[in-house]
Amino acid sequence: MHVIALSEATTQMLDLVGGKAAGLGELIRRGERVPEGFCVTTEAHRLGIIPTAEVVAAYERLGAGPVAVRSSATAEDLPDASFAGQQDTVLNVTGTAELIAAIETCWDSLHSDRATAYRDARQIDHQAVRMAVVVQRMITPTVAGVLFTANPLTGRRDEMAVDAAAGLGTTVVDGAATVDHYILDGVRRDDTGCLTSAHLAELRATGERLQAHFGSPQDVEWAIDADDVLWLLQSRPITSLFPLPPRTGEPLPRVYLEFGHVQGMLQPVTPMGMSTLRTQIAAMLAALGVRVDIVDIGGRLYGDLTDLARDRSSRKRLVKLLAVDFGPRAQAVMQHVLADPRFAPTGGGARRGGAAGAASLRTAGRAVVGILRALARPEAARIHMFEAIEQMRVRSAAPADLRTAADRLRLVQAQDSDDSADAIMWPIVAGMLAAALPTALLKGVAGPDEIHTVLGGIPHNVTIEMDLALWRLAQDAGDHRQLLLDTPPAELAARHLRGTLPDIGMTTFLDVYGHRGVAEVDLGVPRWAEDPTPVFAAVANYLRVTDPRQGPDQRFQRAAATAEASLAELVTRARRRRPVRGRIAGFLLRRARSLAGLREAGKFAGLYPLRETRRQLLLIGADLHESGLLDQPDDIMFLTLDEVHAAVHQGVDPRGTVTARRAVHRRELRRPTVPVALLSDGTDVEAVLPARPAGDGTLAGVGASAGRVTGPARVVQDPGTAHIEPGDVLVAATTDPGWTPLFLTAAALVTETGAIMAHGPTVAREYGIPAVICVPDATRAITTGQLVTVDGGAGTITLH
Repeated sequence: MHVIALSEATTQMLDLVGGKAAGLGELIRRGERVPEGFCVTTEAHRLGIIPTAEVVAAYERLGAGPVAVRSSATAEDLPDASFAGQQDTVLNVTGTAELIAAIETCWDSLHSDRATAYRDARQIDHQAVRMAVVVQRMITPTVAGVLFTANPLTGRRDEMAVDAAAGLGTTVVDGAATVDHYILDGVRRDDTGCLTSAHLAELRATGERLQAHFGSPQDVEWAIDADDVLWLLQSRPITSLFPLPPRTGEPLPRVYLEFGHVQGMLQPVTPMGMSTLRTQIAAMLAALGVRVDIVDIGGRLYGDLTDLARDRSSRKRLVKLLAVDFGPRAQAVMQHVLADPRFAPTGGGARRGGAAGAASLRTAGRAVVGILRALARPEAARIHMFEAIEQMRVRSAAPADLRTAADRLRLVQAQDSDDSADAIMWPIVAGMLAAALPTALLKGVAGPDEIHTVLGGIPHNVTIEMDLALWRLAQDAGDHRQLLLDTPPAELAARHLRGTLPDIGMTTFLDVYGHRGVAEVDLGVPRWAEDPTPVFAAVANYLRVTDPRQGPDQRFQRAAATAEASLAELVTRARRRRPVRGRIAGFLLRRARSLAGLREAGKFAGLYPLRETRRQLLLIGADLHESGLLDQPDDIMFLTLDEVHAAVHQGVDPRGTVTARRAVHRRELRRPTVPVALLSDGTDVEAVLPARPAGDGTLAGVGASAGRVTGPARVVQDPGTAHIEPGDVLVAATTDPGWTPLFLTAAALVTETGAIMAHGPTVAREYGIPAVICVPDATRAITTGQLVTVDGGAGTITLH
C-alpha cells in the first residue's frame, strides 16, 4: 500500500502513515474540518521509489491545484516527541513535477542535521524511523496560527493560548513575524488584533472538543480562509507539559512542593523506589510533628503543603522552615502561594493537621531533650549516634535461611520498627540548628559569607570521609595509574566485577561505601557495589590533579584551619559589639563545628536496610525471570509490592505493566526541568512569578560557600561519566552525595536547585570551594568550556 486517502489513516496505522497523517485521519473521522488530501506511505519510503502513477492519480482527484506537502514520520507528533519544525513542509506546490520534488524533499529531511539531533536527544533509533508524506489541498488563509489547549508557559490546564498572524501559519510556527497572543480563560474579550471575539470563542470550543477526544492537552495548527471558515491542519499532544497532580475534586486549588531535590534528585523515581520513599519521608516528617501527604507527580516526590498553607498557625512559619532544606526558590514560590487569596487561612484549622496541631507533646519533649543533650555533650551524642548506625547495619542483614521468593517477600514487607531513630535524628537536628541560627543572631555583625567560612572543613561527615578515602585510593594507585587513566570507566568496572582487575583497593572501598550511589535513595537504582563505573570515573579525575596543594586532603585541612581562625576572630568581634548575642552565636558555631558534619550520617545509615531490601527484591526478580514472569530481574523495580505479591503467589504476569512503566520512566528521564511547585490545575508556580531583572552577562543565584574563582565551566548531566579537569567549574542541575567525588577536582560549584544546608553546598564548604546555588537554567545558560567567574559571597556567576 503506497498511497491512501487521508480519511483512511488511523492511529493503528502509525507505522504506515506516520504521526501527522494518523492525527489528521482521526480529526476527519471526528467530523472536524480538515483540507482533503492523501498520504504517501512509509512503505514507499522503505522501497525508496516514489509511486508516481498513484501519486498523480490521487493529486488529480484533489483537482490538481496548489497543495501543501508535509512530512509525517513514524516518530512524529507523539506524546513525548512532537518533532515540531524538525522535518520539512513545502507549501503552494503546483503540478506533478513540483509535487514529486516536494515529496523527495520531505524524504530527505528525515535525515537532516536538525532531525537527527532531535532523535539523538530523545534516544530514538535512526534506523527504525520511516517517512510518510501528507499531501493536502492548499488553504489560502487570511489569518492562521496555533492553539494550545493548556497554557504552555505556566502549565495551567484551565487556560488556552493562541498565537495568530495574518497570512500563512508558517509565520507563527517559524517565529518569522510578530504575532498576536491571546489567553483564553473563559472571559469574553473585545475584538483585538487579527482575531475577533467570535474567532476566539470558536477556537476555544474546538480546543475543548479536541482535548476531550484525544484525552490530553493538544497543540493545534489552524487557518481561517477568506470565507471565515476555520480549518484544522494538525493536532498533536503538547509534549512539554509537566504531568498534572492527582485529581482531588476540590473547588479550591492545592499546592505541591517538589521534595526530591532535597536529596539531590530531579530524575524520576522508579515505582518501587517511590513506594519506599513516600513512606520514609512521611515518617520522618511525622517524627518532627509535621503531617504532609507525599504525592507522585511525573515520577517525582511532591509534598502536599495545602493544609499547612491554609492553617493560621503553621503558615506563619512555613517560609522560614523551608530555608534549611528547600532553599530560596521554594521560599519564593511559597510566599507567592501564601499571598494568593485562594490559600487564605481557613477558620476550621488544618483539615489534615498543621505543623503545630500534629506535633504531640511526646514528640516535642523528645525533640527538646535530644537537641539539648546533643548541644550539651556533642562528643557523647556523636559516639551514641555511630553506635546506633552500626547496630542498624548489623540488623539490616537478611537471615541466612531465606530460600524462596515468598520468604524473601515476607521479609521485605515486614515493618521493622527502629528504636535508634532518636539517637540518630536529634544530633543531626541540633547540628543544623547550630549552623542556621547564627546568621540571624549576627545580623549587622557578620555576613552569610563569613559564617559559611566558619562552617568549612567540618569533621565527622561520612560523605567527606568517603571522598577522602577514594582520594587516598587514587594516590596509592602507583603502577596502575596509566591503566586507570586510559581505560574507559565502564570497562574498568566490568573487569573489577569479573575479578580480572589488579588490586587497587577498590574491593576494600566498596566494602565500606558500596551501598552508596547517585540517586541512592531510590530503591530501583543500582548501588556502586553493583556498578562501580562512577567510582572509576572519579578516580580518573583525581589522577589528573598534579598539584599537591590542590589535593582534597590539603584543601580540606586549609578550609578547617581557615574556619577555626575565622571563628575566633568572629566571636571576639561579636562579643565586643553584642555581648549576649555574641556569646550565644559563638557557642552555637562551636557546636556546629562538632555536630553539623553529622548531617550526612542519617541518610548513610538508612541506606543499609535499603541495600538489603534491594538485594532481596532482585533475588525475587531473578526467580520471576526464571519462571517467565519477568524479562529481566530488575524489572521488579517497576512494580509495587502488591503487584510482586500477585506475581509470586498467584502467578499474575506483570510484563505489560513493566513495559508501560519503563516507557514512561524513559520519557521522564529526558525531561529537562522539574517545577519547584505545582498547583492542582497544573500551574508551575515559579513560571508566574515576576521575572528577575536580566543581568548584563551575569547570572544571579544564592551564595552558599564563600570564595571567588574563575575557570572553564563543565556542565555535567551524568556524574558516572563526567571528565573533570582540575580548575573546572562544575555546573549541574542538582547534586547528591553520589556527585561529591567530583567536588574534589572542581574549583567551584554551580547548581540550579538546593539549599544552603543541603548536601552539595555543605561538601563545597568542607573543601573550601565557592558555591552558588538556585541559579535558574544554569545548565542551559552556561556551556562547557565557557570561562566563568563564580563569586560565592555575592551569589553571582559572570559569563566571559
